Amino acid sequence: MRRLARLAAAMLVATLTHGAAGAGAPGVFDHYLLALSWSPSWCETTGDAREADVCATGAGEGFTLHGLWPQNARGWPEYCASPVRNPSRAETRAMVDIMGSAGLAWHQWVKHGRCSGLAGPDYLALSRAAYEALALPEPDALAGSTTPDALSERLRALNPDLPPDGIVVTCRGGLAMEVRVCLTRDLAPRPCAEDVLARACSPEREVTLPPPR
Repeated sequence: MRRLARLAAAMLVATLTHGAAGAGAPGVFDHYLLALSWSPSWCETTGDAREADVCATGAGEGFTLHGLWPQNARGWPEYCASPVRNPSRAETRAMVDIMGSAGLAWHQWVKHGRCSGLAGPDYLALSRAAYEALALPEPDALAGSTTPDALSERLRALNPDLPPDGIVVTCRGGLAMEVRVCLTRDLAPRPCAEDVLARACSPEREVTLPPPR
């Protein structure tokens, strides 16, 4: 909790420092979108062709952290020019356990993290805190056919603070790809705006969560 309090204070400083800037300036956004990828689905569509480590047999991954994205009521900032310190290679490597690769951690920092107004290490720490605060079922218990509505309800059963419209499932083809959770700037659950809800797949559509590798 003390770590979260320090991060929240750093975010407030970032807002006060950059809040007068225009759209796309670091620290100028409404809330966060926490994106979790179902790794087996990503492996089938993208990761296998890249021979990604997270897709290796025995990896056993379920939901991994895609990113923590600054979000506005409509649209989102990205690739902001920011003077703050980048994370070091050691700091991006330290995210492998929840993101699957240091390369993804660096990419998320460059595309989204700089827009947070936080320094690189603080943004990665906040991303980890958001991911670890969400209770997730065991990966093997989720594999199989489901619907976005059913998947959302399973996650809300473990996280009762999530409002019904605070979680979105995205799909590709017949696969459930990601779960996206709307959070305030201090990581409290909040309803998603229409811009986020519009990217959800049909709530009653049958989709598949491939089993962990």
